[in-house]
Amino acid sequence: MYAPIIARTALRATIRRGANFEATSRRGFSSSQIVRSGDHGHHPEGPYHNLPFKVHNRKIPFVIPFSIFFLVPFLTPFGMAALAM
Repeated sequence: MYAPIIARTALRATIRRGANFEATSRRGFSSSQIVRSGDHGHHPEGPYHNLPFKVHNRKIPFVIPFSIFFLVPFLTPFGMAALAM
């Protein structure tokens, strides 16, 4: 009952694989990881160079915004509880 359907599906897969197998099995130089990533080796490396913000040579020391960012949400519930008492 299902034999003709399975045979047709297998035949289609074989035909498609034969037509596109040669084009998809080769890897060109333009598809290498370095070309696709856009990184060509001109970015500085080392600690703190992978961060999206400056850590050294800032006008405001890094510890101030870092502390504010983490302390305000942490201390807010305690302040609200103190005001409610």
